[in-house]
Amino acid sequence: MYADLTARELKAVRDYLHSIPELELTEARSKTLMKNSILLIELHLPRKHEALRALDRGQAKPQRQARVIIQFGNKTEPNITEYIVSPLPSPKTHTIKTFKGARPIRFESRPISAVEYYHINDILGKIANKAHKLLFETTGGFSFNNCSNRCLTFSDIAPRGLGPGERRSWIMLQKFVEGYFIQPIGFEILINHQDLDPEKWNVEKVWYNSMFFDSVEELVEKYESGDVEKIKLPEHDDNDLYSSYIPRGHSNTATNIHGPKLVEPQGKRYHVDRNFVEYAGWSFAYRVRSSAGLQVFDLRFNGERIAYEISLQEAIAFYSGDTPAAMQTKYIDAGWAMGSSSYELASGIDCPEIATFVDLYHYYDTDKPVRYKNALCIFEMTTAMPLRRHFDSNFKGGYNFFGGVDNAVLVLRTTSTVYNYDYIWDFVFYQNGVVEVKVSATGYIHATFFTANGLHYGAKVYNHVLGNLHTHLIHYKVDLDIAGRENSFETIDLKYVNFTNPWSPKNFIVQSKLHRTEQKTERSAAFRFGKKFPRYVHFYNPNEKNKWGHQKGYRIQLNSHAHSVLPRGWREENGISWSRYPLAVTRHKDSEATSSSMYTQGDPWDPVVSFEDYIRNNEDIVNQDLVAWVTVGFLHVPHSEDIPNTATPGNTVGFFLRPFNFFDEDPSVASRSTVIVRQGKDGKPKVQRWTPEVIGHCVSDKPFMHF
Repeated sequence: MYADLTARELKAVRDYLHSIPELELTEARSKTLMKNSILLIELHLPRKHEALRALDRGQAKPQRQARVIIQFGNKTEPNITEYIVSPLPSPKTHTIKTFKGARPIRFESRPISAVEYYHINDILGKIANKAHKLLFETTGGFSFNNCSNRCLTFSDIAPRGLGPGERRSWIMLQKFVEGYFIQPIGFEILINHQDLDPEKWNVEKVWYNSMFFDSVEELVEKYESGDVEKIKLPEHDDNDLYSSYIPRGHSNTATNIHGPKLVEPQGKRYHVDRNFVEYAGWSFAYRVRSSAGLQVFDLRFNGERIAYEISLQEAIAFYSGDTPAAMQTKYIDAGWAMGSSSYELASGIDCPEIATFVDLYHYYDTDKPVRYKNALCIFEMTTAMPLRRHFDSNFKGGYNFFGGVDNAVLVLRTTSTVYNYDYIWDFVFYQNGVVEVKVSATGYIHATFFTANGLHYGAKVYNHVLGNLHTHLIHYKVDLDIAGRENSFETIDLKYVNFTNPWSPKNFIVQSKLHRTEQKTERSAAFRFGKKFPRYVHFYNPNEKNKWGHQKGYRIQLNSHAHSVLPRGWREENGISWSRYPLAVTRHKDSEATSSSMYTQGDPWDPVVSFEDYIRNNEDIVNQDLVAWVTVGFLHVPHSEDIPNTATPGNTVGFFLRPFNFFDEDPSVASRSTVIVRQGKDGKPKVQRWTPEVIGHCVSDKPFMHF
């Protein structure tokens, strides 16, 4: 039910829609913008209650359906319309999919397409011709046109305007070399590209060397007359490229031998069947949604469902800076099809060589399904940290026993390379019923041209390069079904208590006491950034208890340094109202399936999907089907060590789902990876284990391969 659409299904949906005359569909990659074309085809998830009838009662599975986004540019009033197409694999019907409140989708809020980039590149070529001498002299020989190995490229900034219905983008030019994201040249330009006829596009502003101009012609005239101070970048050296991965400097690590490798001495201990995975009591289905990315469904441990859905919803990076491009940069990554930015994973680097690699298919801004080879991986690994251990000293220099359990985990991983940044998305499954959901950020920083005032907004990381401060926020949906769908939610904090010491009445005892608060409504369970966050957040089934009389539950434990990025209600903040809350809890509704949309980047001021609407009605959340919405993230103030690239250590955030009286004891007692050492009567250690004593030696002899 949760498997992404196959290439065959994607083609069937495309062919069906192209066969409907009134839609007047043409190819997405045809060069005109005044056309009707398919932007996206992906799986449309079944309603939860229909899926559970199939999963839990053995009833028929709901029909497979597709969600389709069509751009109607060849209309008197262009619009975006979403359709639900069914049944698959042989579609026969299509219905319009509406959003809450039947909100229309502004055409200007659409994601940017390859064809629009083609026309942007074209107008930039004309602009660069006018400013050729300036650009050539500034960069020491780089140009936008007819440039061979001394070319300029560009990065475009979003949101594309300052209010709903606008489509004008700041664009900054960069040297087109490896790592061009950190090679700005100090030339930024604002292009209005709202009209569907590119001949009517125009330049609104130009920024060069901290000065604004109303046109390229004005800048060139003042440049030639000497009214503008000229920038002269340092001489470019291809052999000493600071933005490159090529090693430089002295290394103290031996290079004639390999470092440690992960091996599976006797084969895999997990099972994969298409998008269904089983491992050490865990079972789940996964998919990679083209817009938002990795999702897990029907997550069970030893047959008991823990969560119906855990899914990535959105990732944002909001910047500050002194140049216009930096001031405007507020990236909302589902609007860049973050899920379909899942390129091939490198064996031995992105995932261990022993991993199971899976191809993904996406239909986004294309005319046929595109295969993304080895874009997802699944592997078991040891964490080199015991899951549990104890050395039991006899306090005489010896021991009574040692006990330890190997901490092997299963990892489900994809990546998203959304232009400069790379996000590594992980689900990690532990043998003790714990799930870790995390993201690690790497890739290139988003850098702008250095100005003295820029030091208020970041750090100088190279000659003429400012690393701009920014905050990453990631949003997840966690639809928990703890021992059933009827769940409640409480917070647990500590209170000091002061009472007379019962065994010494002249004295007092001061200690902490558990203070539980049942959160009964959605509004009370929406915790704001800047306010004190509870020590424990606990989801439990009030009707199901473990052996010791405790209500069966799981808690969410955040690993995050997140904070809000804009004041509440300030313009673009309306599109990311989920970012107000590290945690919010709502009742499950099929109409509240996602917290963001592909259109938020294009119109954050008046968004199609507004998360705040989900909690505004303040519904009862006692003994209900609950969804936790989790925001994690971190502030990144770039520094010189971000050159050439941001590294993952310290840039990983996420959350744990941890059992809290769900089991009668730690379920990892079932693990046969336990070792116990006792002292025999002869004084020699006696080792007890439940796995083969000799591990063996096997490492791949295949050379590194990628692509």
